[in-house]
Amino acid sequence: MDAVPPVRASDSDSDSRLTPGGPGYRRMSLALFLAGVATFALLYSTQALLPLISGEFGVAASEASWTVAAATGGLALFVLPMSALSERFGRRTVMTASLAVAVTVGMLVPFAPSLGALVVLRAVQGAALAGLPASAQAYLAEEVRPKALVTAIGLFVAGNSVGGMSGRVITGWVAQEWGWRVSVGVIGALAVACAVAFRLLLPAPRHFTAGSLRPRVLLGTVRDHLSDPLLRRLYAIGALFMTVFGGVYTVIGYRLTAAPFGLPQGIVGSIFLVYLVGAVSASAAGRLVGRLGRRGALYLAGGTTAAGLLLSLTASLVLVLAGLVLITAGFFAGHAVASSAVSKTATHGRAQASALYQSAYYIGSSVGSTVGALAFHANGWSGTVGVGLLAVLGVVTITVLGSRAARVAARREPVGAH
Repeated sequence: MDAVPPVRASDSDSDSRLTPGGPGYRRMSLALFLAGVATFALLYSTQALLPLISGEFGVAASEASWTVAAATGGLALFVLPMSALSERFGRRTVMTASLAVAVTVGMLVPFAPSLGALVVLRAVQGAALAGLPASAQAYLAEEVRPKALVTAIGLFVAGNSVGGMSGRVITGWVAQEWGWRVSVGVIGALAVACAVAFRLLLPAPRHFTAGSLRPRVLLGTVRDHLSDPLLRRLYAIGALFMTVFGGVYTVIGYRLTAAPFGLPQGIVGSIFLVYLVGAVSASAAGRLVGRLGRRGALYLAGGTTAAGLLLSLTASLVLVLAGLVLITAGFFAGHAVASSAVSKTATHGRAQASALYQSAYYIGSSVGSTVGALAFHANGWSGTVGVGLLAVLGVVTITVLGSRAARVAARREPVGAH
């Protein structure tokens, strides 16, 4: 269990929390950045390799996509139970154990004898990784000053984007020379290094208070969060943004390796360098909310994503890449804004609040990768784009309803309440 050093009585809660430039903040940021790298590198390690997996096992895109959907689905199912364990045993303990199991499974994935075995291993890996996202956000909410929370979570999300990018780029080039099995083995080794560095760097928590593992308490906390209209909207927004992202990046490899582009696997893997844009947009989410407000930032993120989807419909490789840049920037900004809003909105059971967001988010990923692949099989790239545009429309609609609800609540507030 995590050691919890006592906080001196002379320290106020806000003064003793981590802040940019203060002691421990850089170590914490780097540790969680590396955790994000390992999580996304492992979680999406097969996504850029789907055409090769289809070729080896003789299956269509919709079947090969289950190697992605199983991992994200496993994470979605187990994130809430893992968050409960983190409430009892500590954020750092659960994150460390989750990474240890996930990297161990990652070293077994290259030896999967069949597509079915590969899907099962990926589901187990996703379930293990479930201890990372919600616990990391709860750790940040407890250990970082509130004014720095959006920026801190943005850095964690940036680590996710770098992990997703590096995993896909590395697997693309390695697979081109030595096949997909060697490439996922390389990602497993990278994740091992990140996991060790994470455990050595992450500061011991100072503001964690152990909670209860009693099911009644957990269910009561979950019920409280799901009864909050704002949290429900944020969960739906996270799921819809990830539906777009999961669909696009599951199918893009099939589109770019086929006519009229015909790109080799290494080049297709390098396409994921656009994730660097996501790292920048996620890190800038705090400034974006400061200028536009939360809902304004979500409108901008949704509009940017939709513009990228429409641009990607062209037959020009340059314009397709520009579309991917916009989709990536819009998605990561929207995700950082919504996830940080969850952490700020929850007044208790922050790990469960974050877990519900992550569950919805990764359900969106599973739905997006599966439905996007089915739409691609039925109608080509335009079908996948159509699924994405419907999801963006959902984001905008929910945000509009949230704005209306906020105005109604403001009118009902008694005069002099401030």
